[in-house]
Amino acid sequence: MAEPHIANQVRTLRFMAGEMTQAELGEKIGMTRQTIAAIEAGKYSPTLEAAFRIARVFGKPLEEVFQWEE
Repeated sequence: MAEPHIANQVRTLRFMAGEMTQAELGEKIGMTRQTIAAIEAGKYSPTLEAAFRIARVFGKPLEEVFQWEE
C-alpha cells in the first residue's frame, strides 16, 4: 500500500502565473528555491503556515494547491 502524501499543483500554478521561478516564489514567502523544489517534487511537506502562504501568492484556496492523498 502506498504511503499517504500531499500532492500539489505548485509547479502548474507557477507556470500559469507568468512562469514564476522557484526562486521568485521562495522570495515571496520567505523560503529557499531548494525548499520550493522539494515541495514541488513531493519530497517535503510544507508547514501549514507555508502552505497557506503559497496558496495566497496564487490567490487560490489551500485545497486547490495541496491535496492529501491516502
